[in-house]
Amino acid sequence: MGCVPPLTAVRRKQRFAAGCGCVRVGHGSFLNDTQLSTVKASVFLQPGKDRIGGTYKKSVYKQYTDSTYTTEIPKPVWLGFLGPIIRAEVGDTIKVHLRNFASRPYTIHPHGVFYEKDSEGSLYPDMSPQDQKKDDAVFPGGSYTYTWTVPEDHSPTADDPNCLTWIYHSHIDAPKDIASGLIGPLVTCKEGILTGTSQRRQDVDVDFFLMFSVVDENLSWYLDENIASFCTDPGSVDKEDEEFQESNKMHAINGYVFGNLPALTMCAGDHVAWHLFGMGNEIDVHTAYFHGETLSIRGHRTDVASLFPATFVTADMIPGNPGRWLLSCQLNDHIQAGMAAIYEVRPCSWQAPEPTLQGRIRKYYIAAKEVQWDYGPSGRDRSSGKQLSEAGSPAEQFFKRSLYRIGGVYWKVKYVEYTDESFREEKQQSEEEKHLGILGPVIKAEAGDTIMVTFANKASWPFSIQPHGVSYGKAWEGMRYHDGVSQNGVSVPPLHNFTYTWTVPKHAGPTSSDPPCLTWMYSSAVDPVRDTSSGLVGPLVICKPGTLDDNNKQKGIDKEFYLLFSVFDENLSWYLSANIKYYLRMEETSLKKDDGFEESNRMHAINGFMFGNLPGLDLCEGDNVSWHLLGLGSEADVHGAVFQGNTLQMNGMRKDSANLFPHTFATAFMQPDNKGTFEIYCQTSNHYQAGMREQYSVSNCNRRALSPALRYRAVRTYYVVAEEVEWDYMPDRSWERERHNHSAESYADIFLSNKDGLIGSRYKKAVYREYTDGTFQTPKARINGDEHLGILGPFLWAEVGEILNVVFKNNASRPYSIHAHGVLERQTGQPQVAHPGKSQLTYQWEIPERSGPGPDDSACVPWVYYSMVDPVKDVYSGLIGPLKVCRKGALRTDGIRKDVKREFALLFLVFDENQSWYLEENVQRYSNGSHKDIDLLDEKFVESNKMHAINGRLYANLPGLTMFEGEWVNWYLLGMGQEIDVHTVHFHAETFIYKRGKSYRADVVDLFPGTFEMVEMLAGNPGTWLLHCHVSDHIHAGMEILFQVLPRQVEAHRDHRLVFFSLLGLSLPVWLRECSHYVPPASHSGCTNKHSFLLACFTPKERV
Repeated sequence: MGCVPPLTAVRRKQRFAAGCGCVRVGHGSFLNDTQLSTVKASVFLQPGKDRIGGTYKKSVYKQYTDSTYTTEIPKPVWLGFLGPIIRAEVGDTIKVHLRNFASRPYTIHPHGVFYEKDSEGSLYPDMSPQDQKKDDAVFPGGSYTYTWTVPEDHSPTADDPNCLTWIYHSHIDAPKDIASGLIGPLVTCKEGILTGTSQRRQDVDVDFFLMFSVVDENLSWYLDENIASFCTDPGSVDKEDEEFQESNKMHAINGYVFGNLPALTMCAGDHVAWHLFGMGNEIDVHTAYFHGETLSIRGHRTDVASLFPATFVTADMIPGNPGRWLLSCQLNDHIQAGMAAIYEVRPCSWQAPEPTLQGRIRKYYIAAKEVQWDYGPSGRDRSSGKQLSEAGSPAEQFFKRSLYRIGGVYWKVKYVEYTDESFREEKQQSEEEKHLGILGPVIKAEAGDTIMVTFANKASWPFSIQPHGVSYGKAWEGMRYHDGVSQNGVSVPPLHNFTYTWTVPKHAGPTSSDPPCLTWMYSSAVDPVRDTSSGLVGPLVICKPGTLDDNNKQKGIDKEFYLLFSVFDENLSWYLSANIKYYLRMEETSLKKDDGFEESNRMHAINGFMFGNLPGLDLCEGDNVSWHLLGLGSEADVHGAVFQGNTLQMNGMRKDSANLFPHTFATAFMQPDNKGTFEIYCQTSNHYQAGMREQYSVSNCNRRALSPALRYRAVRTYYVVAEEVEWDYMPDRSWERERHNHSAESYADIFLSNKDGLIGSRYKKAVYREYTDGTFQTPKARINGDEHLGILGPFLWAEVGEILNVVFKNNASRPYSIHAHGVLERQTGQPQVAHPGKSQLTYQWEIPERSGPGPDDSACVPWVYYSMVDPVKDVYSGLIGPLKVCRKGALRTDGIRKDVKREFALLFLVFDENQSWYLEENVQRYSNGSHKDIDLLDEKFVESNKMHAINGRLYANLPGLTMFEGEWVNWYLLGMGQEIDVHTVHFHAETFIYKRGKSYRADVVDLFPGTFEMVEMLAGNPGTWLLHCHVSDHIHAGMEILFQVLPRQVEAHRDHRLVFFSLLGLSLPVWLRECSHYVPPASHSGCTNKHSFLLACFTPKERV
């Protein structure tokens, strides 16, 4: 295997056992005493005849003192069911002796460390010989020793914190193994950080490890045992019942719910490291919010951390606010389901520093006022010009009034600013504030300031104001929970006033790595779900000292805009009953609340407006514009906020979109150079369709001298055709059958079978393909690694200062186009449409400086291009491809970066064939049976057409990802799709460097709709390795491929693998066509099935 630098540091030995036990996730100590929380808690914690309750059998990792496995080493109680902490620093060797006391096979697979094939701990077909497969399954009663190292090329970078957060977990069937309990934390540190044999960090006083996960006990290997043990009438259980399944989804922190996580205590003034990670499924979108304190993550000030499955975050805190504080996930569903804990900051011997607040006292007078809110005041879709209530339009389900539909106007409550404490006169909004919509007034301050907000509740429910990003005492927190304190400010009754006092000490202000002003939010938190759903939310901005002028404007900024992306769920509003009574003239109890009614009340809005109705987004060419972006809501609120027509700069990096989740915030800078009217929209496809798109305009206002026009130095021309093909998502099932043959039923069957009215793996699709010249006679061959592009169009590229001409011919049967992110397209609105069979079109894309890398980017930045006739249906039909823009002089003549050897582009997308233009044609062509009898809305049929693909392939069917040891490789990773397209891309055996203004190490990349990332990898570990999305459902659905790292010495001998297969009389599977070196075992006798010898002969005889 690969060479590993000599290790001179200590060997850290761990003796682990995987064993079974019962874990209790909660025992009735709820975070608050409202009836809602008690009712919600009982859903998960109350056992019954067909309910398991809060206690489950699980398998967990435990640590022991020696090889007798008789004396367990105790771990901190706050770890819950997590395994013991493994710590190591650069130069260390880690040896983990695993003994399996459980009732089924398990392994240990680590992230973030170096291992060879015999210590990967992951079961999948990888062509390894038998002596390297023993780590793939440790059977009950068996033992195995895993050896991992932390070489220099796996160390934290200079910009990383001293220690990086990783995990280890069992990886036979990873989703089921992890759901069963087998997961734990792992930390790798810079050399000299750990102290001797105690392995404690010298640079912090205390460190905590927290996993935020909706633990899905329905996936546990022990579900049947738990039903038999804890349900009082096991025979009455229907495992497919949705309510039963929901009761087993435990929204937990380290396996505890509703505030039951114990002993998160620290002293004020301590240096605290928080090692945070997420795990689980598509619903595992988490915003961990630390009330009362702020954090530093990668050098940036925050009080929240975004976590997804296999996302790892290291955060630093120096708490200075004694008290019991809430730590919670801020997604609405997760708040209600109990994903919260208490952490306690004790005074200890800490002496509070002398106050350093020498800034201004900024006073605001804000009331909660009830209003009739219109999500579409113009009555029209400003993009299409259609009436919002027009039959068959996308807006109809939200805006058409009927007997059982409320329409687009609702009673809501919003924060309104007044002139003084008498609350008699509303403060008039300026023209620049008209765009705020449902948002409350902007609260601004600088570090060193004090903010005093006098709040008047003019509404009919108790409300409050809770801020992010500032410091406050318990009296001014604005939320009630079991913190031992009861203050008036936690809930202000109707017709009462209360004054909140918040401060902005230096440690709460922007860091040196932050922009001059940071975007935060304030909201009501008496009931944080229903209050915000009712409308109570506003922006808060904290700036560095000296940033604001006397008019509270940011110096050097011409325009500031504040945009909240949120699916306002009116079903959760305090005013739902009032809206039903007022608009439908009936009582809520008389209304039939079907799925259609509830969906019609989920308003996909930006600042409370939909379908282009947001006013006031008017910019001038050359303006310095600051965009303050906010997210709010629930699991559905996965947003890619895209700015068409111009680009953004965020933390020194070039983007045209920002990812937003509930209670996350972003600050972006724009200097528009493209006149016209453009859209701001959510890239999440179902949000786009549901109206989460608005318009902004750029005019030449003659306010300033514009930069001279760029003189372009070169023109690159591509010849691209849209053509229709038969596409097979899985032309070869051999790898999948080996991967999952331990399962009673193949996970792939629903996607690959064409029986019982299903389509199978083959579909008619439209794809972009490159041709050699304008005659469009000769397709350009995909060679030298381009085979990996799969369904993607050609990999287009340019350098800054060039023009891209794309000559496009539409050989498909319906209209299509080509639109690119990031480039300068002079035409406004939609690109020209190419109709079938018509003459070719030429799209001209300019590549100015603002289309290329920002000052803190790598040499190239990734974009995508796709058809925009219908951007949702066109992409799902197959028309999408990668584009990269690089600095001048960064590329070779073949388009590869000069400083890297290979480049790969991967699109992670659940292709929803239900939304393809060719759905009905595919049903007729590929479904086995009478297509007239197929229900296109049947739940199973719809699911079968969601192809969890990487470049359009499933289950290791993507060829071409081959590289050699010692090569630098660029990976361009692209995310598109809808709410389910949360992808955490994990590379086995390798780590990489990614940019967030500075350079950081990781082995997982987070992708969402509209996310385009580039990471740099030094391939250093020869072997055939797994690359997959870490989201549980996506693993089972086939979002897995292989990449191969070949040893340097075999570069000249790549064909010997073909000889071996021809001798055995085998066809070469797709997943091996670009495979790595393979040395066959000395003997393979006993194989009766030639196609299964790779796994069956190289693993223990008893199948897993």
